[in-house]
Amino acid sequence: MKLVAVSSCPTGIAHTYMAAEALEQAGKAAGHEVHVETQGAAGSTPLDPAIIAAADGVIYAADLEVKDKGRFAGKPFIDVGVKKAVHDAPGVIAAAVAAVEAGVPAGSAPAPTGLTTKVDRNAGVGTRIRQWLMTGVSYMIPFVAAGGILIALGFMVAQFAAGSDGVIAVTKVPVTHLLNDFSVASGMDWAALLFQTGAIAFGFLVPILSGFIAYAIADRPGLVPGIVGGAVSVAVGAGFLGGLVTGFMAGFLALWISRWKVPKGVRGVMPVVVIPLLSTFVVGLVMFVIIGQPIASLMSGLSSWLNGLSGSNLVLLGALLGAMMGFDLGGPINKVAYTFAVTGLATQGLATDAVQYRIMAAVMAAGMVAPLAMALATVVRKRLFTHAERENGKAAWLLGLSFISEGAIPFAAADPWRVIVSSLIGSSATGALVMAAGSAQRAPHGGIWVLPLISNPIAFLGSVAVGMAISAAVVIALKSARTNEFVLAEQAADAEADAQALVPAAA
Repeated sequence: MKLVAVSSCPTGIAHTYMAAEALEQAGKAAGHEVHVETQGAAGSTPLDPAIIAAADGVIYAADLEVKDKGRFAGKPFIDVGVKKAVHDAPGVIAAAVAAVEAGVPAGSAPAPTGLTTKVDRNAGVGTRIRQWLMTGVSYMIPFVAAGGILIALGFMVAQFAAGSDGVIAVTKVPVTHLLNDFSVASGMDWAALLFQTGAIAFGFLVPILSGFIAYAIADRPGLVPGIVGGAVSVAVGAGFLGGLVTGFMAGFLALWISRWKVPKGVRGVMPVVVIPLLSTFVVGLVMFVIIGQPIASLMSGLSSWLNGLSGSNLVLLGALLGAMMGFDLGGPINKVAYTFAVTGLATQGLATDAVQYRIMAAVMAAGMVAPLAMALATVVRKRLFTHAERENGKAAWLLGLSFISEGAIPFAAADPWRVIVSSLIGSSATGALVMAAGSAQRAPHGGIWVLPLISNPIAFLGSVAVGMAISAAVVIALKSARTNEFVLAEQAADAEADAQALVPAAA
């Protein structure tokens, strides 16, 4: 049977491509031909129309709305989340085959064009809140990555050009100097260019977060009030907490206004004039007059508390965040820790040695541990792992080094508690060690590939290595104990069988 599939996840980084690989391998193992289109953060290459035309059925392994869904109209399909494809690709393939054989459900309506999100309107309140939040975060992350890396590169160039004083000096170079007096031969001018561009990219973080939370709730009507509300949050000093509030406020307000029963003649101007005008005004009014200042005070208190942490308190925070990163490997708890670190980077007026940068380093290091540990374990004790797991271990090296925690998911799916326990212990140790060492990171992603942007990189790598060794040792010990139990059980069963065989002979 010939099947086509589309995979996508909210961040478009890991699950998108893991689902594609899992579906292709499961299809091949079952004797089917599967072609997958990945709609991830790196963009997508559409499937050849001839391949789609020849397909018997379609698999939507997507947490975002599938782009150009009309291409697959008229074909039997199944619609599952991307995690289902990662954890149970054979089951997804079997369900798709069953749908084709049954001939239902067939056809699908074209998806709306433009920006899309996918929120399960029938899910529980907690699930929908998480999906709304993750939509905002997924659109925000590229701005964080671009801005953070550019700022870090600017500091590196400034330090190279003017020593330790250059890091402070580059922040004081005015934009007018770049416009009127930029010199190609000046290292400080290049450093200022990198810094200013990154700082401007960072300025979009809260508005984008707020805007796309509102968009996930109300679709396009939520974009304008959400983005403006985020900008107001920055203006009043409410930061990312204010952005979260304005995102939800703008989304529900725009959704409510869009459902008004209005005369036919007014409907045409509702999405263009009425909804953005009213919702933006109300969000601005509430933020400026009512809740902006209290949220700004809360943000200021949070920043003061974080920057006041030292010694054992920082180590404990690192251990907690590390444990969260290692617990569900890209799931909700992992994303809470990561989002906490990323949004901390958006705090206004951070000092160059702010705790927020150390938090980001601890979270990134801890998120690298699980896949690296599983890869190491498959090398050290091959007999404890299946052939498929050993093959996954080869890929896990690259995934772990790239800060993609999801590289350990195939191992956790096969042996949940042993892998999760080992991941918790090793990741928690790494988070604590990074905090203790004082490593800091401005870039929100990249793993080892952004190592030059990490302060105290040797300690960072050492912390990851220690956590990796701990997790690998724990999972090997747990799996070895399981193997011994199985061996003893088999020996006992053989002895019992032999004893029963002797009974008739004795009689």
